[in-house]
Amino acid sequence: MGFPDLNERERRVLEAVIQSYVETAEPAGSRTIARRFGLGVSPATIRNTMSDLEEKGYLYHPHTSAGRVPTDIAYRLYVDSLTRVAPIASSDRDRLAEQLVASGGSTIEAILRRAAQTLSVLTQELGMAVGPRLDQTVLSRLELVRLSSERLVLVLTLQGGAARTIFVEVTEHIADNALAEVSMVLNERLAGLTLREIRSSLADRLRDASSHGARELLNIFVQERESIFDDPLKRDESLVLGQTSVLAEQPEFSSSDKMRRLIALTESNEHLAEVLRRRPSTPGISITIGNEHGDPRFENFTIVTAEYRAGSLAGVIGVIGPTRMPYEKVIAIVTHTSRLVSDLLD
Repeated sequence: MGFPDLNERERRVLEAVIQSYVETAEPAGSRTIARRFGLGVSPATIRNTMSDLEEKGYLYHPHTSAGRVPTDIAYRLYVDSLTRVAPIASSDRDRLAEQLVASGGSTIEAILRRAAQTLSVLTQELGMAVGPRLDQTVLSRLELVRLSSERLVLVLTLQGGAARTIFVEVTEHIADNALAEVSMVLNERLAGLTLREIRSSLADRLRDASSHGARELLNIFVQERESIFDDPLKRDESLVLGQTSVLAEQPEFSSSDKMRRLIALTESNEHLAEVLRRRPSTPGISITIGNEHGDPRFENFTIVTAEYRAGSLAGVIGVIGPTRMPYEKVIAIVTHTSRLVSDLLD
């Protein structure tokens, strides 16, 4: 661990305190550290070292405990020193592969939903995924499927093979031949365009496309083009969450106040989605800890994310949890999951 202003003993004691607190959620005392980690020095020496670490801002002393707890700065230095993260456990790798390719659809939303749920289970943090930015993604083809007399589903297949589904409401029954004609017209005139181009030019492209049976449905596409061919990242539903219950069981949320804050974050996707939108769109892991978010709502949380990418599609997947987190395990799982999602979308 390359802590710039720590000597060897301070480095080893701090690493032990972090590992102890991550595993037990209990403030670490000098006797506990001496007994568990065999540092070769007395509890009194460890106690003095912990006091020095507290003065340097790496530990703090909860009023109700004789032990000490790592600060955000300690976690940051610990994370930055993990230059060689352990590979993902084979059992976790197998579980991810099994769940992500499970039945339940191959649309973007279905894949991300399974990924977020599996991340929650494997990391015991809250799994999250944000749909890809689609405005510049090229439409390969589309298909219209009847669900009922008043409801259709439009399946957009995008460049790279990913699919997106949109429900379309109609005011009256559309004949099968009209449905087939509209599908043919839309494919002929929209395939090869980006979603942004489709929204801006759809009315002109369909102006001379008319037949008695298909005109009404074509008009619906023109009138609703902003929502049908919209970029879902602009809407809160682009954020997919896993199981919140895994966080509720962690000791950090045993108090009613912290539980209310957790529920507030997950019930309204707006704040969490906005934080994820600001994540850097670069390869590799991105980690923000506690006060690094610059938002008091997230001061007790760590967010670990990685970008997934397939062709022109790119989005973010990861977890949010308390700053007391098994960082090595979480980083390995999030990294592997982002690669699997990229492969599936590709």
